[in-house]
Amino acid sequence: MPLVRLGVGLVLLGGTLACGGSTPAAPPAPAGPVVDPATAATVTVQVSFAGTAPAPAMMRLDGDPRCVAEIGAGERADESILLGEGQALQNVFVYVKDGLGGYSFPIPTEPVVLDQDKCRYTPRVLGVRVGQPLAIRNSDPLLHNVRAEGKINQGFNMSTPIEGVSFNRTFATREVMVDFKCDVHAWMRAFVGVLEHPYFGTTGANGRVSLANLPPGTYTIEAWHEQLGVQTQQVTISAKEAKDVSVTFTR
Repeated sequence: MPLVRLGVGLVLLGGTLACGGSTPAAPPAPAGPVVDPATAATVTVQVSFAGTAPAPAMMRLDGDPRCVAEIGAGERADESILLGEGQALQNVFVYVKDGLGGYSFPIPTEPVVLDQDKCRYTPRVLGVRVGQPLAIRNSDPLLHNVRAEGKINQGFNMSTPIEGVSFNRTFATREVMVDFKCDVHAWMRAFVGVLEHPYFGTTGANGRVSLANLPPGTYTIEAWHEQLGVQTQQVTISAKEAKDVSVTFTR
């Protein structure tokens, strides 16, 4: 058993050194006004798809028999476009693109988790704050490789060779989105939005995201989808107001 732990440590250490050193230190939270909860408002965004979604392609998994054993099938439907009831569009990253000015937001210390489970990244689309830990975990009893391809943030390439292995990374600056892949299993994809504020979320089966505790003001709301592009809307909210916004994607 000690030899196994040593081997894993060497693999992870080697991956860290190969990618340019340790995780950059989290930037300090900027000084500025904080949101007054007595006047805060909420914007709820409903994201839908117009038209008939293309039939998902079937992806072969039999390149790795261990994945087939974990999943119980030799293929899986592509999950890049998922629709819920009433044409609700899932896995859309919704966030405040601009309008927040100089407000200050404490950086959470609790990690956001990106798991490798049943030979897929879970969740597929997620958000994390600048300087907040992203915990990347392997829940599969097989080898995965995590490759993050940031265009602004420093990329990294790390092995997670056995079940239960995890590591943390942080991002130094805003970026929408950072693309995650697995070099061992080409079908595995994830997308991480990195923001300096807490006003973001990912649509689930109902296609909705609520951006709560917003200070009154005028904002640009952006909705990002991995295949369908982006949609933006400007919205003005008053103190304590609750406003609904609809966003529609098509192909």
